[in-house]
Amino acid sequence: MNAIEQTDVLIVGSGFGGSITAYHLAAGGAKVTMLERGPWLESNDFEHDFLLGSSYTRIFDFTVGDGMSLLGGNCVGGGSVVYFAAMPRAPRFVFDRTGSIGRRMWPAAISRDVLDPWYDVVSEALPITTQSWEDVSYAGGLFAAACDHAGRTANPVPTAVDNSKCTNCNWMMAGCRFDAKRSLLLNYLPAARVHGAEIRPLHEVQKLTRTENGGYRVHYNTIDDTDYRLSNGSGAIEAKIVILAAGAGATPVILQRSAADLGGMPHAVGRYFSGNGERLNNAVINEERARDLLGLDRGDDIAYLANQIGKGPVVASWDNLDGNLPEHSRFSLEQLYFPPGFGTILAQVPDAQKPSWFGAEKTEMVRRWRSWLTIFTMVEDDNEGVFGPPPPTGNAVRISQQMLGRGPISYRPSANTLRGWDESDAVVKDILERDGLSRVTPWTNDVVGAYTVHPLASCRIGDDPHTSALDDRHELRGHPGIFVTDGSAVPGALTVNPALTISALAERAVPGIVQAARERGVDVTYGAPTPDGSTSGRAGVRRQLPLLTRK
Repeated sequence: MNAIEQTDVLIVGSGFGGSITAYHLAAGGAKVTMLERGPWLESNDFEHDFLLGSSYTRIFDFTVGDGMSLLGGNCVGGGSVVYFAAMPRAPRFVFDRTGSIGRRMWPAAISRDVLDPWYDVVSEALPITTQSWEDVSYAGGLFAAACDHAGRTANPVPTAVDNSKCTNCNWMMAGCRFDAKRSLLLNYLPAARVHGAEIRPLHEVQKLTRTENGGYRVHYNTIDDTDYRLSNGSGAIEAKIVILAAGAGATPVILQRSAADLGGMPHAVGRYFSGNGERLNNAVINEERARDLLGLDRGDDIAYLANQIGKGPVVASWDNLDGNLPEHSRFSLEQLYFPPGFGTILAQVPDAQKPSWFGAEKTEMVRRWRSWLTIFTMVEDDNEGVFGPPPPTGNAVRISQQMLGRGPISYRPSANTLRGWDESDAVVKDILERDGLSRVTPWTNDVVGAYTVHPLASCRIGDDPHTSALDDRHELRGHPGIFVTDGSAVPGALTVNPALTISALAERAVPGIVQAARERGVDVTYGAPTPDGSTSGRAGVRRQLPLLTRK
């Protein structure tokens, strides 16, 4: 019988939660092995098309559930490869939310003040900057002008984009072939590899079991590079520490499948899922009104006609991010480019009484697609999602050879969530339909259910063992040595893009993981600078270390 492979730390997933922890643990001297379900693509591999088998279908995971669909990354670098690089910090009121449990969802140990030094570290590492109005795309400028006309404010969004490399091609969502988007392929991951971390793509983790010496055995299947429905092998690796960072749609499934071998899972594993309260509205802009009402002119008497030009989110309206407003009435509005394919299919005809994907009106609407403006809303939902029994393998039953699967998530929006969507829809219509500027139509939830590109909270941190799967240092309750550092650890909707918060929480979790690894015999230390060597963000971090390394 062949000996089982050994490592110090096994990390499942290579997005923000996995890459950040991999870097610090490898830099501290641990042997780190990372298993990633998706392929490993580099800059030149990212293609500007939507063909089956292109990079676009290879790097996404689109899971259709019952009332909720999840869109995430499926590649080395995870969500950082397919995100729009918007990196705002969560508003202060978020950390005091009570949500559906009627008491503070976040651990008492974490507030905005506590998280700010960790936000600083990530902002330095990527780095993150706020674009100037000169960098804003036509779509962002149009949204800002419409907000101003409606008496609202708008601001460029902090992003992880190098504007000196950006070509305004607007293919950011499909991976950036120009290295303008600062994905993890350009910072934490290469730095982790320099320190010896091993990254294995096309390895889909199925479950965890215990070893006799108190560690864990991680069981995986190797996935075909072309048809993700096929497995061409399997194996197992033993580790002293396991970090789950497979995403909020996969991490709870792995743990549920592991329950029979590991023993009972915390009640909150696979419960309290949040779609970050996300919703999309499309506006079909009246070009003449954009010119005459807002004074916009690209030249040659063209006001806009530029949906396809630019970057990801660059302008947002944050007027409703007011802590004095009641919960579920707080939300952000963000100008967003959603590429043809998703956008043209799900966008509804304005004022339609039922889903209207086809017909003469839809044809005319699609014909005018360059005049579209898409507004992305993030409200406070009620953590309504629940994961059912796991599928035989993976996080979903694969429907097609790439990208599409049927998952075990069930989601029924509460009255609170529905009210938040209704209130935000009304604001979008007030901004964009004022004085005939456009006609607004929401993407329907009636047939396909809700949808999210930022799944959260399916294994969340907290103080209450009944409503949180993890303690405030991200360790799985009842299972020492297993940590969760992806979006599933975030307690609930943030009202803004969550990538920076996920990253800051992962940075904050590292000192406790290092201590746990040392207690299990791993010779590892904490204190590496950010991947580019910077240390200026460390002062606030050092003050928190005694609390994070407590026993």
